[in-house]
Amino acid sequence: QYSFKEVFGTLVVQKELFDVVAKPLVEDLIRGKNGLLFTYGVTGSGKTHTMTGSPGDGGLLPRCLDMIFNSIGPFQAKRFVFKLDDKNGVDVQTEVDALLERQRRDALPVPKTPSGKRHVDPEFADMINVQDHCRVEDVDEDNVYSVFVSYIEIYNNYIYDLLEEAPFEPIKPKWNSCNTPVRNGDFIPPQSKMLREDQNHNMYVTGCTEVEVKSTEEAFEVFWRGQKKRRIAHTQLNRESSRSHSVFIIKLAQAPLDADGDNVLQEKEQITLSQLSLVDLAGSERTNRTKAEGNRLREAGNINQSLMTLRTCIEVLRENQLYGTNKMVPYRDSKLTHLFKNYFDGEGKVRMIVCVNPKAEDYEESLQVMRFAEVTQEVEVARPVDRPLCGLTPGRRFRNQAFREELARKLELRGGPLGAEPEEQSVAEMLLQTFPPLPSCELLDINDDQTLPKLIEALEQRHKMRQMLSEEFAKNVLAFKTMLQEFDSSVLSKEHYIQGKLSEKEKTIAGQRTELERLEKKIKTLEYKIEILEKTATIYEEDKRNLQQELESKSQKLQRQASDKRRLEARLQGMVAETTMKWEKECERRVAAKQLEMQNKLWVKDEKLKQLKAIVTEPKEKPERPSRERDREKAVQRSLSPPPVPNAPPVRLRHRRSRSAGERWVDHKPPSNVPTETVLQPHVPHAITVAAASEKALAKCDKYMLTHQELASDGEIETKLIKGDVFKTRGGGQAVQFTDIETLKQESPTGRKRRSSPSHPEPLGEAADSEWTDVETRCSVAVEMRAGSALGPGYQHHAQPK
Repeated sequence: QYSFKEVFGTLVVQKELFDVVAKPLVEDLIRGKNGLLFTYGVTGSGKTHTMTGSPGDGGLLPRCLDMIFNSIGPFQAKRFVFKLDDKNGVDVQTEVDALLERQRRDALPVPKTPSGKRHVDPEFADMINVQDHCRVEDVDEDNVYSVFVSYIEIYNNYIYDLLEEAPFEPIKPKWNSCNTPVRNGDFIPPQSKMLREDQNHNMYVTGCTEVEVKSTEEAFEVFWRGQKKRRIAHTQLNRESSRSHSVFIIKLAQAPLDADGDNVLQEKEQITLSQLSLVDLAGSERTNRTKAEGNRLREAGNINQSLMTLRTCIEVLRENQLYGTNKMVPYRDSKLTHLFKNYFDGEGKVRMIVCVNPKAEDYEESLQVMRFAEVTQEVEVARPVDRPLCGLTPGRRFRNQAFREELARKLELRGGPLGAEPEEQSVAEMLLQTFPPLPSCELLDINDDQTLPKLIEALEQRHKMRQMLSEEFAKNVLAFKTMLQEFDSSVLSKEHYIQGKLSEKEKTIAGQRTELERLEKKIKTLEYKIEILEKTATIYEEDKRNLQQELESKSQKLQRQASDKRRLEARLQGMVAETTMKWEKECERRVAAKQLEMQNKLWVKDEKLKQLKAIVTEPKEKPERPSRERDREKAVQRSLSPPPVPNAPPVRLRHRRSRSAGERWVDHKPPSNVPTETVLQPHVPHAITVAAASEKALAKCDKYMLTHQELASDGEIETKLIKGDVFKTRGGGQAVQFTDIETLKQESPTGRKRRSSPSHPEPLGEAADSEWTDVETRCSVAVEMRAGSALGPGYQHHAQPK
């Protein structure tokens, strides 16, 4: 069970619903307060019907308009006396400026406001034919009023103006109501509008069309024109389902009359602008029931999302109210809640009509709707205080009107009694016929300087002639009324004196009025110049602020660049020092390696010289020619190398081990390498083999090996394994420092340097030489130290295959 303030049955009429729900909002609107009324419910529950009604039975919207114009009808200002600006404010201008504005609008080919004298469209004539004549009591009669209406929709969380007249542009593509291009269509999709916040922190739609209306018919015609543009579509649950939230905004501008009760008080601070928003929410729906697809599915998702945001905002407001918390209300999550943020903050009265469909299929969704509506009742917002009065005397409009009527009656009586004698009437007629005729008094131009002087001259002539006739008539009367001569003479003298004074005063007043008009024109000119200067000063101030901001941003940028430069210089100095130290160490290491290599070479040369010396100093014996059989049976004796000199530094033979165990390598093998098919192949376990070096591969490893092939001097392929260490750079990258080179070289088999079984006998010295072989031929392994290597002596194979 759910409890609500009012519950209406299925047979309730629109008038009863209006009297309970909407009538208090209209009364608050005329009294200068804001109001919000929206219909809420599932799709197909009758929200649009409640708002607009049906033929013969108008809904809430036409009844609100009818009540407003019934209440302020005789007190409405002329068109363009109030002008809405583009910042959700209102300005007031004089009736002269309003007349010029009306003439300028009438001269346009297409008038911006619909004419109130045209015939009512029969399509909606029955909806606005309200016979109740409901009106607000105690309307302030000393104010003038103007009504402005606008109509927007929120579609897919974008705001569109339904009253916007889209210009025809042949270059842009045309679209129809189904959002598909057509060949010869005239419909161009409107541009979405933005939400802004005015100086009073009220939200409004910028660039929205606001039309001034003077009657219920005219206002409903504007609404009907926008209603035809509203997005509706056919679904499984509703033949004409609203696919957007529509908002019809009624703004009422009112300002007090001046002290004389004739014109509007030209003070912007005294203008009151109130607003009544009538919202027709799109219904929540489930896609498994509507069978929505494509655009309909997207629309349903946005509708449900905006309604969920509305629920969330209400729940957060209720939680803050019950528990005293200060949680932020997520108004900005949806354009619907963002637009009416001020109402939930207390800037007006909010009413919600919950529409429920008694269908059994809608039972679960209706329960959710009623649960949310019941929670909404518990939210209370602070109400704004009333605005202070202007301080002028009340009732000045009707007192001024009564004064003018009494003055007109007095002037009419001053012309003479109505029941005069026939002789006197004939005399009066005769006197009127003797007066000179009046010139034309029609003013066709505001700058006409001839009509009024001619009229004044004619009136003065008539006045002089009347004075002459009055004197002559007085003399004739004195002849017939001798008994009242003294009294009549005194009366006539006083009358002449008063008339002279009055004529002087009238002339003075005419001169003062002329001077006043001239000064008013001058004031308007000066005000216009001041306004231009203020706008220019505002533009210059804005440019100045922009330039100052740009200067500050550039100075900050320069400071950041200078600090970055200093930081980069310090980093470069550190890197230079580090690189210098590294290369100094590398140079020292290479010099030490080179010195060790040269020492090894010198030692080898010394060894060769010593062996050569030993061979040379050995005693020669006469060689004997052995037979071939003896040569076959007896193995050739190889000469022994002389022992090394004890004083020479010994060479330590150290086997070079691979350091790849426990380390991760990047095996860089270019695709241009030729397979050698040798027995000895480089193999590194747990290596990442790449065709080109990449930062991703280097980041995972700490060793790098490049396989490089080139042709040696003898035409064979020489394979070099260039190895190095991987370091992380200061900038977050990877760098490789090469530390070692291993060479794998192929050689073709060649003849040995030893001579065996000579064909001719040789001398003893030559025979002794034939038994000798150099060290490189007799040794299968040589010890070699590579320059730049920190791993110590390494092995290299020099023996020739047998």
